[in-house]
Amino acid sequence: MKFVRPISLFMLLAVLLSACGKAPVSANQPAEMFLTEGVNTLVASYFETQTAAAPAPTATVPTSTPFPTPTFQPLLPTTPLVTPTYTFIYYTATSGTITVTVTGTQYTPTVDPKSLAYGCNNLAFLADVNYPSGTVVAPKSNITKTWKVQNTGTCNWMYVYRLTQIGGTDFDAPSVNLGKVVTVNDWAEVSINLDIPRKAGTYSAYWRMEDGDGHLFGSTLGITIVVQEGAYP
Repeated sequence: MKFVRPISLFMLLAVLLSACGKAPVSANQPAEMFLTEGVNTLVASYFETQTAAAPAPTATVPTSTPFPTPTFQPLLPTTPLVTPTYTFIYYTATSGTITVTVTGTQYTPTVDPKSLAYGCNNLAFLADVNYPSGTVVAPKSNITKTWKVQNTGTCNWMYVYRLTQIGGTDFDAPSVNLGKVVTVNDWAEVSINLDIPRKAGTYSAYWRMEDGDGHLFGSTLGITIVVQEGAYP
């Protein structure tokens, strides 16, 4: 029984050595040398097998994270631009008269009525009683133009007050006294006779009230007529 284990080891090592391509071992070699050499061979064969079976190391390449592509957006104004608004003024002349029709936005100056006064006398125009601006009349006719006015002064108008022409066409209008008293804040109608020219066309004239000393005061009173052949007043 003592020779079983050495013999078994001997046979095992003989098989391993023959598998590894080693020369057969002589039976005359001592058993300890045989065992030592067999163990060394077995260990070397084991490590060679492990080295061959181990996978080759794989180089690790670091990956870089790409930078995000920048997105550009146009800057928008926070406050919308103001679009200017333009106002156009158009002038359309009325055929056959000197009357001008204005459309669009226009500035109307404010006249201080007190600036038209002289002393305590003043006059405000209220309305055209007849022959409004642009009225067509016959040539060589005679008409009586009448205005409605108000005494806006602080004293009464007297009998000798009259209308005095200050410009425009000469209609051969006689200067006639007012012939009545108009009290403060009262209104009255004042008139004047006009001789219409023979020639066709547009004619205008202007008057103001005059006190007994020849001082003009109040609003200007005017007339514009159109003379046409074959027309009748």
